[in-house]
Amino acid sequence: MKRTEIATLGEFGLIDYLTGDVQLTQPTSIKGVGDDAAVLDYTGKKILVTTDMLLEGIHFDLVYTPLKHLGYKAAVVNFSDIYAMNGTPQQITVSLGISKRFSVEDLEEFYKGLKQACDIYGVDIVGGDTTSSLTGFTISITCIGSVDADKIVYRNGAKDTDLLYVSGDLGASYMGLQLLEREKSVFNGSSDVQPDFSGKEYLLERQLKPEARRDIVVLLAENGIIPTAMIDISDGLSSDLLHICKQSNTGCQLFEERLPIDYQTAMMAETFNMNVTTVALNGGEDYELLFTVPLTLHENMKSVPGVHLIGHISKPEQGCFLVTRDGQEMQLRAQGWNHLDER
Repeated sequence: MKRTEIATLGEFGLIDYLTGDVQLTQPTSIKGVGDDAAVLDYTGKKILVTTDMLLEGIHFDLVYTPLKHLGYKAAVVNFSDIYAMNGTPQQITVSLGISKRFSVEDLEEFYKGLKQACDIYGVDIVGGDTTSSLTGFTISITCIGSVDADKIVYRNGAKDTDLLYVSGDLGASYMGLQLLEREKSVFNGSSDVQPDFSGKEYLLERQLKPEARRDIVVLLAENGIIPTAMIDISDGLSSDLLHICKQSNTGCQLFEERLPIDYQTAMMAETFNMNVTTVALNGGEDYELLFTVPLTLHENMKSVPGVHLIGHISKPEQGCFLVTRDGQEMQLRAQGWNHLDER
């Protein structure tokens, strides 16, 4: 494969190479890549801004993560934060720290995934930065979105008796990661061993190429439902639910029998001798939406496919508990992924 050293293009030549074909599609995008700053026009809207940083060796492993998939995922995890505020992502800026082991073609692959995500979700790339790095590949993406002032959803709006819903299913991304790590360790012992991924494609896709739940935000709006609180599940259901409860000053009851778990997730958890409920509670990077709605909207929620009623909000003095299948109450703990523990 052709390999072009980045130094042959220089910083601005690299930016031109990677973004020269970027077309602005959002009416709020006035000026994008190529000037000292992007120019955006959001008249009448509230602006949402979120930033995610991904570090090689902490957030991703290039032994089993294709650069195109990494570009896609790096964009989508930012979109997910905007959707969790009930907003619409519209622009991103992309900053990269690049070591000498990467070529122009490597970064082109990363940008292919990035652009694919932006095309699918209708988001413009409007700027960013590149710099050299001594510690591998570093990605920092800032996403800008908008929302009507009366439709913003925070984490702190949950109320006693609100119903608790989650989209999709839980734990699949984490089990995909365990599968990839297992095959990596096998591969390290023998170069002629082929990874065994048959029948586990869903788990791999959830880990390597997750999707943001724009569809759920659209369906809620179409049915006239504005959640009282919402968060995307990045660190694990238990951790992110406790964020809602802490900021809303409430308790909660979560029912084990209602947790949505895919068949492949359950089978892989059994293979690894792991408790599937623990996986569903604490596995990170699902990027599903966890949200609360008033009890009075229970009937309306039946018109929203792809979401699951998993519990309810309670008074703060009642605490935060998981009700097991046999009726026992177990206190919820924030045992999801802690980024700072990876140092």
